[in-house]
Amino acid sequence: MPSFVSTADRDAIEAQMPWEARGCATTMYEFLTRTRDAHGARPALSFQLTSGPKDPAVTLTWSEVHARVTQISNLLRKLGVTETDTVAYLLPNCIETALVLLAGAVTGIVNPINPLLESEQISAILRETKAKVLVTLKPFPKTDIAQKAAEAVKFAPNVQTILEIDLNRYLTPPKSWIVPFIRPKLETRHHADVYDLNREAAKMPADRLTFADSKGDRVAAYFHTGGTTGMPKVAQHKYSGMIYNGWLGGTLLFDKTDVMICPLPLFHVFAAYPILMSAIESGAHVVMPTPAGYRGEGVFDNFWKLVERWGVTFLITVPTAISALMQRPVNADISSLRTAISGSAALPIELYNRFKEATGVEVCEGYGLTEATCLVAVNPPDGNKKVGSVGLPLPYCHVRILRATREGYIECATDEIGEICVANPGVYEGSTYTEADKNHDLFAEDRFLRTGDLGRLDADGYLWITGRAKDLIIRGGHNIDPAEIEEALLSHPKVAFAGAIGQPDSFAGELPCVYVELIAGAALSEAELAAHAKKHIHERAAIPKHIEVLPELPKTAVGKIFKPELRKRAIRRVLDEALREAGLAAEVAEVVEDKKRGLVAQLARTGTVDEAALKHKLGEFTVPWEWKK
Repeated sequence: MPSFVSTADRDAIEAQMPWEARGCATTMYEFLTRTRDAHGARPALSFQLTSGPKDPAVTLTWSEVHARVTQISNLLRKLGVTETDTVAYLLPNCIETALVLLAGAVTGIVNPINPLLESEQISAILRETKAKVLVTLKPFPKTDIAQKAAEAVKFAPNVQTILEIDLNRYLTPPKSWIVPFIRPKLETRHHADVYDLNREAAKMPADRLTFADSKGDRVAAYFHTGGTTGMPKVAQHKYSGMIYNGWLGGTLLFDKTDVMICPLPLFHVFAAYPILMSAIESGAHVVMPTPAGYRGEGVFDNFWKLVERWGVTFLITVPTAISALMQRPVNADISSLRTAISGSAALPIELYNRFKEATGVEVCEGYGLTEATCLVAVNPPDGNKKVGSVGLPLPYCHVRILRATREGYIECATDEIGEICVANPGVYEGSTYTEADKNHDLFAEDRFLRTGDLGRLDADGYLWITGRAKDLIIRGGHNIDPAEIEEALLSHPKVAFAGAIGQPDSFAGELPCVYVELIAGAALSEAELAAHAKKHIHERAAIPKHIEVLPELPKTAVGKIFKPELRKRAIRRVLDEALREAGLAAEVAEVVEDKKRGLVAQLARTGTVDEAALKHKLGEFTVPWEWKK
């Protein structure tokens, strides 16, 4: 395994040969076949329907994964799916989710959809991707996924076939006997044919494809980037980008002896690419606890015992999950655990310290985005980890910090903030989104993807994210479009302006918050606005945690709401409240813009301060702070 602890190591890897000469697989089926040939008898995927450390589990070897993917691919082709047709799935995590992700990419274009979305949003994605087949759950107790799927398909005439997965196969008697009697009934009528995925796939050959595999690189996946509004953006991923993500993990992080516990959803690029593709490249073992992952019943309470059960070496996580784990004792032997890899949102330094102290394990933060197929940078597990940074740009990943001017783009100096722009094998130049109009002005110099994130590169080459040019609110790694919140509030006849931002939160990183300006002479309480928001915002995660009416919202010279000023207000309010609740004699005197760190809270003492307690409390947030001079 090549060393990756510094920029010199990265440059040495790149200097060995160009990416195109690496000899990686060209297609997904070739990629998986190489793994079967090298690691066929080794465990590949394990899944537990319930979270107990001794509960039943199903494990497939790499040979079995290859055979099952071959069967499902053959079934999809029999159903008329060609390389330009879309296979969508609306599924929680289970063995079949991973198999369908791979088989969908082998046969056509796979389109994972977040099952937490409402049926209207699911339907919009199915129409946008022109999905021909939808794979989803058979009705099952305690989940409404089948009901949402049926409702969504009513308004997606392009869907011809639904393939169902019955989770009851993961239960043992007597529970499995009970499910048929309590299984919810589907009342929705739609036009699609419905079949059982496992039953139909079992009829197909497992030793060969019944059709010719792709001859070269092509678009093989569509991932939606949020779906909180009627017409979501859908990013296109090619084989080359998917396999590049696997090559990075399998070359720099994991080997065949590693066990990754991944309670993150397979509708998200983090689990699909850096985890599943890396496992294929390396022959490592991926464990998925419960369909809902971290949200599954008992997962946090049993988590350390699951680490012990499976001999986990890598923990795949996000800051909200780390926060929840730190509220529980480490009550098992976790000596196998080497590293935790955290992504999706910034990790507060206090949370990093608490985790390391409780487990003895380092947390490595990374950075990726759906539009780049995923990975961009990571703190090297065996090198210097700068807490708060997202680490070093990975091999063959060219990151530039640029500032747009009328004359063109200007490269920012070391530690100067600009827009993070990326070129790597995962960036589909010029065609990131399915809708051509959405690619307009998305690339700097026709090559570098403009991420919409603001950041800087320090003198050691580490990347720091300081803000977002595109205003997305990231709640526990989940992207929320502020436009949905603003449009909901603006639908009230007494609201003139609405500005939604992410306010700091010690658990979720950010929570949605909205500031409102009423029309002249109008009166409206914040409780009334909250009720209106709840009624008109369809996604639960997007409902604002805080609503505040201001006499006038701050605006730019051209009348646009000036959100940095709203963020300053929110930082002051949230941090002041946290300091007050902790009984600390300090308050936020001012929030200032810092060229290196973004928005910084400057504190003033209101009495004698316990410095250690204050550092501990503010360390729960990702907002940088300092004493006001």
